[in-house]
Amino acid sequence: MAERRSGAAEGLARLSEWADAHLSLLRVTGLVGRTSKFTSALDIPVEFVEKNVKLRGKLHHITEKGLEVEHIPISIPFITSIQRKWQSKGLLLVRLAGVELAPSGTAWLQQELKPKQTIWFQLLGREDLALECLVLVNKGRFLSMCLNEEILRQGLGRTARIEGLHHDSRLYWKIHKRLLRAELKALKKNKGIWKEESYSERIRDRISNNKFVQTLKQFVSWLRSSIQR
Repeated sequence: MAERRSGAAEGLARLSEWADAHLSLLRVTGLVGRTSKFTSALDIPVEFVEKNVKLRGKLHHITEKGLEVEHIPISIPFITSIQRKWQSKGLLLVRLAGVELAPSGTAWLQQELKPKQTIWFQLLGREDLALECLVLVNKGRFLSMCLNEEILRQGLGRTARIEGLHHDSRLYWKIHKRLLRAELKALKKNKGIWKEESYSERIRDRISNNKFVQTLKQFVSWLRSSIQR
């Protein structure tokens, strides 16, 4: 009986040593943070934001404030099963960095994205409880689409300051140029908010705004009221 207990104790000791060794390795490589489930923007380490780490998540809701996403951590046998026991529930608020969404842009996202769809979001900054990110969705086996650029390419928003990144940093201008090029394509094709009025609409507006026409309308209105008296 004593031998069985000593054997069990030895097994637990070895398991503990194995866990300690692997956890040490994970701490060095930064994987412990990636295996943790983040339920709030404040849970995410500052290092992750500074290094622009890319995380995976499951889309839940699309609102005017941004995308509500459930973080999906990296799964590692044994460690993940232990962590699940104390993980809390919550959704991250993810915003499209560098994009000022038009109402039509929010509607487009609601039509384009599916509930529970898996997305990737690269951390660029954090403001209060929101994350400023580049958001990517898979469009096939080897293709992905950046929602930040696609919104601008469709003319469903305008470029804006990328919150969280230093304005004079190389990464800021690299991303900002990409967004400006996408916006320029929509502008050249008159798409979305950049769609110009037709020629007949412009002529009609000019006529309605003409002072002579306005004066004539006022005279006709006065004449009608005089006749009715």
